[in-house]
Amino acid sequence: MVSITRPKRDVPGLRGATLNHLEHLAVELCRRGLRASLAAPPGRIPRLEVCHPAGPSEDVYAWRGQDGTWWFWWSWAERIACAADIGATVTRIEQLLSKRSWS
Repeated sequence: MVSITRPKRDVPGLRGATLNHLEHLAVELCRRGLRASLAAPPGRIPRLEVCHPAGPSEDVYAWRGQDGTWWFWWSWAERIACAADIGATVTRIEQLLSKRSWS
């Protein structure tokens, strides 16, 4: 299991980097026909609210591992894919939301 770093306070640049990764993912998800909305309330970890056209939705997070590698995560703390592989991330999100649309 890969652990993630949890700063005691907001680390300068970390929030901006998180938002940057989520914004980049949002663009790619929209290109594939999914809806993505960035939620970044003060004092909370930013997240991307992703919605399939058939209705299912899920929150996605971006966070840096202890080794410095950025990952996208499901809301239940399971890794989706490395942020460097945006194509794999989008595919996994599509797959999960597509399965839920048929349930």
